[in-house]
Amino acid sequence: MNEYSKEISVVVPLFNEAESLPELLAWIKRVMEAHQFTYEVIFVDDGSTDGSWSLIEQFAADDHVHGIKFRRNYGKSPALFCGFRQAVGRVVITMDADLQDSPDEIPELYRMITEDGYDLVSGYKQKRYDPLSKTLPTKLFNATARKVSGIHNLHDFNCGLKAYRLEVVKSIEVYGEMHRYIPYLAKNAGFGRIGEKVVHHQARKFGKTKFGGLNRFVNGYLDLVSLWFLNSFGLKPMHVFGFLGSVMFFLGFIAVVIVGATKLFHLWNGVPAPLVTQSPYFYIALTTMILGTQLFVAGFLGELISRNSERRNEYHIEKEI
Repeated sequence: MNEYSKEISVVVPLFNEAESLPELLAWIKRVMEAHQFTYEVIFVDDGSTDGSWSLIEQFAADDHVHGIKFRRNYGKSPALFCGFRQAVGRVVITMDADLQDSPDEIPELYRMITEDGYDLVSGYKQKRYDPLSKTLPTKLFNATARKVSGIHNLHDFNCGLKAYRLEVVKSIEVYGEMHRYIPYLAKNAGFGRIGEKVVHHQARKFGKTKFGGLNRFVNGYLDLVSLWFLNSFGLKPMHVFGFLGSVMFFLGFIAVVIVGATKLFHLWNGVPAPLVTQSPYFYIALTTMILGTQLFVAGFLGELISRNSERRNEYHIEKEI
C-alpha cells in the first residue's frame, strides 16, 4: 500500500441530510468491503440542524468513520477544504450526501486515478433528475467554464462525485464557493491530467435540493470571473490595470490636445470661438484622463501588495531529488 495510510478517503460534505446518511454509509461500506479497499469516510457537517451530527457521532464507533462539525453553515467549499485537510487516502473521493451520487462508481474512479494516471476524474451526469431551474443554469455555466478554463473535455464541472490523487487536494485551496471550479484550480496548480467519467445520477430520495438555480447561475459566473482574473493577473496586476490606465490616459490627453488646438486655431485666425469649458468633449477627455490615472495607480498598488504577499513565491513542486 506504499506510503499512503489508506487506499481511499471518501469526503462527504452535508447540510441537513439525516435521512440519507445511514443508507449512504451502509452503501459505501458494502462497496469498500466487496473490493477489499482500506478506506476512511469523512463526514463534514456544515452546520446541520436536523440531527445529522448525532448520527455521525454514532457512526464514529466504526474506526473507518470520522466527522467534522462546523459551528454554523459556511458552505460546501469550506467543508471540502476541511475534509481535504484531514484526508490520508491515496485517492480522495468526494460525493454529496443526498444519495444522488452512487458509491458503486468508486472502484472505477479509483482505477482511473491509480492505473490510467489521471490527477482528477470528474463525474458527468448525462441523465439528470434535477428540476429545469437547476439543469438549465448548469448547462450555461458549464459551457462558459469550458471556454474560460480551457478544460474542454469536461461536461459537468460542478458534479459532486469526483476522484483525486491525494497530492491534488493537498495542493489546492478551496474557499468561498470555488468548489464549482476544482478542476480549474487543479489545472492552475499544475495537475493537467483531468478526465471524465459518465456516472449514474439518481433522483433525490429525501428532502429537497439546497442549491437554487438562479443563485448558482449568478454566483457561478462571478466566481469564474474572479478565478480567471486571479489566475491571469493575480501576481501581475500592473499588466492589466497599468495597460488600461495608460491607454485611457493617452486617449484623454490626445482629446484634450485636439480641443485646445481647435481653440488656438480659432484665436490665431481671429475667428470667435466658444470657451473650451463649454465643449462636452473637454469634460469627456478630462474624465478619461482621471480614470486612466486611477487605473494606473490601482495597478501600482496591486503590484506592491502582490510583491509583499506571503504567498508570492508559493509554487507547487511535484518532485525533489
